Amino acid sequence: MPADRSEALPTARRPHRLAGGQPGLLEPGASTDPYRLRLYRILRTDFPLGYDPGLGAWLLSRYADVALALTDPRFTGYPRDGAPRGPVPAPLGLCRGSLVCTPLPGSGTDRDSGSTPATATATATATASAVERTASAVERAAYVLARRIAGRDQADLVGEFCRWLPAGLSSPEPNAPARTGGESADCARHTGLRERALASFLANMLDDPDLLAAVAGGAGPGAGPGAEAGTGMLLGRAWTETLRRDPPVQIVLRRTRTEVRVSGGTLPAGAPVACLIGAAGRDPARFAAPDRFDPLRADADPLLTGPAGCPAALLGRLEAEHGLRALLTAMPGIRWADGFRPASSGVLTRGPRTLLVRPS
Repeated sequence: MPADRSEALPTARRPHRLAGGQPGLLEPGASTDPYRLRLYRILRTDFPLGYDPGLGAWLLSRYADVALALTDPRFTGYPRDGAPRGPVPAPLGLCRGSLVCTPLPGSGTDRDSGSTPATATATATATASAVERTASAVERAAYVLARRIAGRDQADLVGEFCRWLPAGLSSPEPNAPARTGGESADCARHTGLRERALASFLANMLDDPDLLAAVAGGAGPGAGPGAEAGTGMLLGRAWTETLRRDPPVQIVLRRTRTEVRVSGGTLPAGAPVACLIGAAGRDPARFAAPDRFDPLRADADPLLTGPAGCPAALLGRLEAEHGLRALLTAMPGIRWADGFRPASSGVLTRGPRTLLVRPS
């Protein structure tokens, strides 16, 4: 592990230190870029367990500790009115972690274990049909938006594409599973995280001309079913890799139900815990070359992408896949505007604020 050189950074870019030398997560400068500040690296190596008074929580930054907090029943969701005991969904990936969110039937995360085989088959068929209709709606909306900006000399994909695609699809499927208690359909209505995730996905893909060429070739005119299926698999892996490398939700709050031993010490019972998803996703102890965007990496891990059955997770993946296809179809020569480089910001939620491109 390279030695920390944060003291060599300009003063305005150094991570603010708390008592004992621990970097402050919410102090000035941290929200600009905790990666370039080496804040996450310092926490992983020197302060794997420390208390941040600004956040009011204990910090976990190593992948092994974060994975434990997200999956072990000794941790529960951060308390709120009416929070039940035991494990509850965490706002991970694009899922907002609603206590009453119903996953998509047949996703493997639903709990309808008492259904008959015939009922399960019918439910799976209905779900597949709903997903197909949702995918068609996403595809149509993406192509409309892409064609609107295709003739421009320059366009901002965040303001003119990433923001509008999720917003127009906040409730694409009227028969989508509803929350228990009669509440209307879940986190699919909240589009901010999907906007950030889509922007990060497009930034990563546009940064790699070889990946763009592979997608364009596999989905272009004359491409056979096998090529299209391969492209879909590549896009799915690129989406998962984006949520690892550039997660839209950087911090997930949990609480211990009892004392829990982690790599940096022991968490007390009833302690608020901040899982630093952004740090865990780039932990070199878990991922090779963790800062590199590599959809084909052998050590991919779906844990940090959130629950597969969440409707928002499904929408986000469909928006990424069909959004990129639409852009490449309408603008085969799309590239960054002259002199532009994408940059993300934020330490609670994170994503690029601007993506300036030349459509042709």
